[in-house]
Amino acid sequence: MPGIALLSTRALRLPNPGLLAAAGLAAGLVLLPLGVTLADAAGAGWQMASALLLRPLVGELLVNTLLLIACTAVLCGVIGTAAAWAVERTDLPGKRLWGVLAVVPLAIPPFITSYAWISLDPGLENFAGALLVVTVSYYPLVYLPVAAALREMDPALEETARSLGNSVGSVFLRVALPQLRPALLGGMLLVALDVLVEFGAFALLRFRTFTTAIYSAYRAGFSGAEPALLAAVLLVLCIACLAAEYLVRGKAQYGRLARGTRRQAACYNAGRWKFLSPVGFALMALITIGVPLGMITYWLTQPSYAATSTVAYSLGSLLAAGWASLRLGVLGAILTLVLALPLGILSTRYDGWLVTLLERSAYLAQSIPGIVVALALVSLTVHSIRPLYQSTALLVIAYAIVFLPLALVSVRSALMQAQKRLEEGARSLGLNWLQVLLRVTLPLAAPGLGAAAALVFIAVVTELTATLLLAPIGTRTLATQIWADTSTLAFAAAAPYAAVLAVVSVAASWLLARRFGAATVFRPVP
Repeated sequence: MPGIALLSTRALRLPNPGLLAAAGLAAGLVLLPLGVTLADAAGAGWQMASALLLRPLVGELLVNTLLLIACTAVLCGVIGTAAAWAVERTDLPGKRLWGVLAVVPLAIPPFITSYAWISLDPGLENFAGALLVVTVSYYPLVYLPVAAALREMDPALEETARSLGNSVGSVFLRVALPQLRPALLGGMLLVALDVLVEFGAFALLRFRTFTTAIYSAYRAGFSGAEPALLAAVLLVLCIACLAAEYLVRGKAQYGRLARGTRRQAACYNAGRWKFLSPVGFALMALITIGVPLGMITYWLTQPSYAATSTVAYSLGSLLAAGWASLRLGVLGAILTLVLALPLGILSTRYDGWLVTLLERSAYLAQSIPGIVVALALVSLTVHSIRPLYQSTALLVIAYAIVFLPLALVSVRSALMQAQKRLEEGARSLGLNWLQVLLRVTLPLAAPGLGAAAALVFIAVVTELTATLLLAPIGTRTLATQIWADTSTLAFAAAAPYAAVLAVVSVAASWLLARRFGAATVFRPVP
């Protein structure tokens, strides 16, 4: 059969050596910070390690971090699932508007949200303030996959349950919720990982977690062992989150046996919630979007702003910070895409244990916090590659390592959609692999590759942790300038940088959805 022949051909083909070397370089870059961190931690010795890790401070950090993760994941799970159910399954008035507003918080960096809330109420420098900021920043990570799962779910399951006399609430708990389990747990995992690696929001709120403690230990500079050991603990926590999600999710299969014709699910009558739900969505929009944008506007219009602007702010410094952010965003997006492309080609066009190993190694970056990557690169360059220390090249490499999984997901999806028959036809006409890549594969996958680059660009522009540790002397981005001004309670001075960063991130997210949203839908295969 043709399909069997094609599968056999794919399985027997060996990857091009150049492609294999490029993919190996990308995977090696991801593993490099992990190896450096573990080596630095191991170099401390058992006696020093036990003395540093058994302090009350580490216990406090562990309690703060784990409690915050648990509370945030549960709250985001409840809010995200409830919002998705209301938008996708009820006759909620204005559901399209509320669906868009539920996603917008992802475009506002958490440290901008933290800046807004701490300038509104300095009393939020506690656990409650940290919980508020990360919950309103990350609940869309649950809303998006749950809403997508509800759209894909077979409506016959709910219709059958309703015909048997089950109420709407019973249908949700007994039918829909079990089917949403993979999406819900996946979203909660993303929330947990983001809370683990978050630095800027907690630093501005002066709430102590492992990331803030690692940064403080690095800045103190008394011993390289302490930040390395704390970073190793943070790595263990990240890997534990991945393992816990896998164990809870289990191996159950949730797909349909036969998809048939897709039908739209029925909308349930929300009853008294029909008019209460819009109030809840409006309140969430006020908290997640209104407060950050409102506080930025407030500080921009304060009379005290004009008095401090001559010292703390000038148009020239704002333009310089904006240009630095855009330049680093473009460079980071280009390098990350270049590293992700060979891995994506390898994983979608070839089989074998080596291909699987390289791809999984690249995804391991998802469990390596940005502050750990930056700290490892600082240690490596100081001891072994001194010319790279505090260089733009090193900072861009750090961006590529941190955001490689983000790009690889989109690149792999785009290459999966590019039909292999066209590539095989081009090879049969005498084109070599590089010509096929440039003339066939890349043009077919261009929309998805553009989406990957745009996602990385947004992530780099709003990145704070690695930039603080690795930026060359004199280089200030919008994010680091906000950090510097807010740390000294100069909220008015930070306002223009926060405004520009908010505009750039929201505009880039809107352009991404507008330009690539429709283009990246799966193409029909004849």
